[in-house]
Amino acid sequence: MVDQQQPVVTGDAVVLDIQIAQLPVRALSVLIDVTVVFVAYLLGVFLWALTLSQFDSAFSAAVLIIFTVLALVGYPVIFETATRGRTLGKMAMGLRVVSDDGGPERFRQALFRALAGVIEIWMMTGGPAVICSLLSSKGKRIGDIFAGTVVISERTPKMTPPPVMPPPLASWASALELSGLTGPQAELARQFLSRSSQLQPHVRDQMAHRIATEVVAQISPPPPPGAPPAMVLAAVLAERHRRELRRLNPAAMAPPMQPPYPPAPWPVPSPPPARDDGFTPPS
Repeated sequence: MVDQQQPVVTGDAVVLDIQIAQLPVRALSVLIDVTVVFVAYLLGVFLWALTLSQFDSAFSAAVLIIFTVLALVGYPVIFETATRGRTLGKMAMGLRVVSDDGGPERFRQALFRALAGVIEIWMMTGGPAVICSLLSSKGKRIGDIFAGTVVISERTPKMTPPPVMPPPLASWASALELSGLTGPQAELARQFLSRSSQLQPHVRDQMAHRIATEVVAQISPPPPPGAPPAMVLAAVLAERHRRELRRLNPAAMAPPMQPPYPPAPWPVPSPPPARDDGFTPPS
């Protein structure tokens, strides 16, 4: 089984391509976590036997139950909440739990996954989790289905960085409606821009026009008249990337500035001249 690339639709209707974690890698991650919990539990029981056996049996039993709950439920909840979706096993294997919309895992989701894990992993030795992961297109176990999460692999090949926003199109791009732009269309535009310097000029111009036509049909408003197709694609991808970064980490993103941009470097149609009688025809 290989990594599956699956589209994830974010809350801003932006489609992200992520690498779904392989089942063997997830199983090894769970095995590491189970080992950590088991060793910690044995040490805790040993200390419990040394320090609390002299107290009332009911009190000792209550302490043991509380410690068991903390080991089975508290460990994944605390780690996944504090590290935004990673336990020790997931750190070792390069995995992370994220929400279905591509955002970071929340406390409620970590709690649902941990409670379900007590049944499907600890009580049933992982059988339901394996079967459910094999049947799910995104490799979800039962806890992921109830929590609305998915486990992804962070050890994927580095993609080409997003294009830089062309300053003359920044104001236009900031007001774009991008919900109609699909993941395959954005990926095609990204690959074209990353390889355009390797193409012959006439081939590059033809491809830029064709891809830009497809992209412009899915966004609004249309680009300024005369804007070069390659610059339009760069502006769309840069704005798409900026919005996703702002959604995933709003505290780290300052509000976009609106400086006075330089005039467009391409010819822009002039408005119709005024008539002698003072009447100006509508543009």
